[in-house]
Amino acid sequence: MSTSHSSSMSDAATIPSTWPLGPLLGFDTETTGVDPSGDRLVTAALVWRAEPQADGVRPQSVTTWLADPGVEIPEAAAAVHGVTTERARAEGRPVTEVLAEVSEHLVAAMAAGTPVVAFNASYDLTLMEAELARHGLPTMRSRLGRELGPIADPLVLDRAVDRYRRGKRRLGDLCEVYGVRVDEALHTAEVDVTATLDVLEALTAAHPQLSELDPDELVAFQARAHRTWAESFNEWLARKNPSRTPAQTAWPLPDSPHALIPSGCPAAQPARYARTQEPAGSLRPAP
Repeated sequence: MSTSHSSSMSDAATIPSTWPLGPLLGFDTETTGVDPSGDRLVTAALVWRAEPQADGVRPQSVTTWLADPGVEIPEAAAAVHGVTTERARAEGRPVTEVLAEVSEHLVAAMAAGTPVVAFNASYDLTLMEAELARHGLPTMRSRLGRELGPIADPLVLDRAVDRYRRGKRRLGDLCEVYGVRVDEALHTAEVDVTATLDVLEALTAAHPQLSELDPDELVAFQARAHRTWAESFNEWLARKNPSRTPAQTAWPLPDSPHALIPSGCPAAQPARYARTQEPAGSLRPAP
């Protein structure tokens, strides 16, 4: 099952630059667990958000998918996102169809240079690549012929610009920090995506230096920022809780090469993404 609808939102904040103004493609998944390499897709949502119009309104369209993952959905996961095994089997589409459609939109956006926005993007993108490979479908990297990007992850960006702020950094926490109002409960994919886009908008308004990054620089910048955070966290973890699995240092995928380049090295200048010509409508979730 997939559904779509269109809406618009007022651009209340004045954002001082280009890429945060859009177009942007927000992305989120809900799954069978917390292991992106081994767990399965249950729902996905894409929110295409356009540039502000003359009246300040930013049109957006939302498309959601419900998949039958082909395995049991644990009760703990169903308690988070509300989709049981029985519902997925009765209402969900074959997961291969959902994976093919969602990845098609993500690849089209990246190929056109449109940032894909996801909170904790490493989880969702790792899950997508693992699921595509598991079901014998082309991965997004193979279709692009390069690494994934551009990507904007408010979690990574927030850690980069406000590293020493105390407290947790879940999506709900960042909504509070940046004054983003969420009228519905989080942990449905489409609500999470909209909140993530709103947090990104407020985050880049509060820290305009992020807006000065070229979209082509986003992945390399965040890969370095994530590695800085992960190495510091892992040092703390080794002292406080050495039995816990350390944080992955590569970003956005476990084997991404970006984080292998030392921060501050002259060779760390990000390569420009080769853009391909895409039909204008290809970035928008299918109605």
